[in-house]
Amino acid sequence: MSESALLDGFHIGHLPEGLGDLVSDFASEWGDVQITSRVWERQTADGHRVDLRVHVLRGQRLADLDGLRDFLVDYHEREYDDSQVTEFPHPEGPGLATDVQVFWLAEPGVGVTVLVDPERVDQAGLFAFARGIVRQGQPAD
Repeated sequence: MSESALLDGFHIGHLPEGLGDLVSDFASEWGDVQITSRVWERQTADGHRVDLRVHVLRGQRLADLDGLRDFLVDYHEREYDDSQVTEFPHPEGPGLATDVQVFWLAEPGVGVTVLVDPERVDQAGLFAFARGIVRQGQPAD
């Protein structure tokens, strides 16, 4: 396992094909939640475009899946339409998915979210990639 495959205690498995090769890590805090992020982007004629983002979120308000969902609604400043949200069973905990994002509660106080550019990664690729993100030392399915 290479060090670059780790993000705040989580191992990132196989990457989807065709991602940009510009990779950046960030750490921030928003709404009393610590956020550790890794972003894959590519250069375009107009600048840069993000292909994939992974965020590990840590905070008391993430006590359950509803708390994680509420945080993400606030953070992204957009509601999740219940007709477009489906259950996303992750090997490490309960989750939800849209066509471009999945998020799950790894344990109370710790959530993970993955967002993709749908022009680069389809929903099947998103789901496969997200299921390959597991806590360090845990085998991926």
